[in-house]
Amino acid sequence: MIASLLRHAAEIGGVPVAVAKSGIWRPVHPSHVVGIERALRHWGQSMAALGAVAAVRYPDRAAVIDEDGTTTYAELDRRCSRIAAGLYADHKIVAGSKVAVLCRNHRGFLEATLAASRVGADVLFVNTEFAPPQLAAVLERHRPDLLVHDAEFDVPAGIPAVLSDLSELAASDASEAPKPDKPGHITILTSGTTGTPKAAPRVPTALGLAGLTASALQRCGLRSGEPVVIGPPLFHGLGLLTSMLALFLGSPLVLARKFDAAAVLRQVSDHRVGVIVAVPVMLRRMLDLGPTEHDLRSLRVVLSGASALGAPLAAEFIERFGPVLCDAYGSSEVGIATIASSADLLAAPGTVGRACLGSSVRILSDSGESVPVGETGRIFVSSGLVFGGYSDGSNKTVVGRRMSTGDMGHLDRAGRLFIDGREDDMIVSGGENVYPAEVEDCLARHPAVAEAAVLGVADEDFGQRLVAYVVLRGEATPDELIAHVRANLARYKTPREVIVVDEFPRNATGKVLRNKFA
Repeated sequence: MIASLLRHAAEIGGVPVAVAKSGIWRPVHPSHVVGIERALRHWGQSMAALGAVAAVRYPDRAAVIDEDGTTTYAELDRRCSRIAAGLYADHKIVAGSKVAVLCRNHRGFLEATLAASRVGADVLFVNTEFAPPQLAAVLERHRPDLLVHDAEFDVPAGIPAVLSDLSELAASDASEAPKPDKPGHITILTSGTTGTPKAAPRVPTALGLAGLTASALQRCGLRSGEPVVIGPPLFHGLGLLTSMLALFLGSPLVLARKFDAAAVLRQVSDHRVGVIVAVPVMLRRMLDLGPTEHDLRSLRVVLSGASALGAPLAAEFIERFGPVLCDAYGSSEVGIATIASSADLLAAPGTVGRACLGSSVRILSDSGESVPVGETGRIFVSSGLVFGGYSDGSNKTVVGRRMSTGDMGHLDRAGRLFIDGREDDMIVSGGENVYPAEVEDCLARHPAVAEAAVLGVADEDFGQRLVAYVVLRGEATPDELIAHVRANLARYKTPREVIVVDEFPRNATGKVLRNKFA
């Protein structure tokens, strides 16, 4: 199947012309080839081409299902064409211009992105959870030529802006925007959990998506045309990449402005959804709903990512919903690097899976040498989705052609990757190195613990001591939890203090903001 994908991927400019459905390869219809080639000649390997090719192949198939109803791929294509013409005629957006998108998950996000891509503009995705001062600082730093935003957000003075319903631009009778001389960049802002968010630009390519597509088809069982609920924000790497994957496969995107676990299960039932994309905290909320009366028989894949899944949550989710869970690992800088199937998660609890097709993962020492299987080191990735550096000229560490993810981890003998912690999260207590992830996982295995976060705080005797914050779902005292860790891990990995809180501070994608703990 993978060889078939690669063979077809080379036939027309790097865009696959055959898509797997129910394990059978269905070649593109000859009448579509001219339209596909035209789209690729006009827009190159870009977001615009992904949308245009989907409209050629699946004109009557639903593209987006959201609060405003359903729109087909043909309708989405026509509307994006008009919006692109309006961007050019009314706002002088051309190749190389910068369009910022500040939208929650709805069709306006896709329309703005695809239309801007049609004129070759660079697109900057802005975090919808930014506080007003942070939003103003980001927009001042990047100075977009136009901001497309939801009405709920206040736009700083001096920033040209239009509302995300894009109705005026969609009604444009201007001539079609000129052909761009090259595809524009898309820029994701890093999560900023440890400092100011950085801009990570890249030019998406169909070839770069091919390996991810093949891996998702093989390990998760994705199917062309199957409705996909995307829970994480589309401005984030996981949400954006999976939306591109849906366009690639001609699948309907089921979107809602804010995540609601009960609403997601209703969407599965109402729209016969086959795939849910979520972050771990969303999975926890789905579990917390308890038994459901909704018909979930269509649900075959739940793809988790963006933050650590954890073995206890994975096991509980699979027990409740069946072997539908997959876990993806990556970053804003390297894209999705590995995928674990449910079989991987059950056979090797805690794994994030094997490298995607076309990617490679290496565990290196501080000196850049490969470390033995099972030994912890720095994680380096190569793939077609790796970016070329931050917009300020800085970059992640690169060894050979592989880029650091900023995480520490190890590989098992089957080539499965395990994340042991962030490079900058390591705690040195009494001369011993402790990675919080191992202690957090141990705490999460206690039946009374829903979530755990472990931090290092200054200590006169030990340099640092471990403090654990936990969210409970049952009855347990701090002393009982300390004893639980002591019984399962080395003594120096035992927290000196456990603090119970109602919830953890998080960013928009569910990552715990460790610097926000009191």
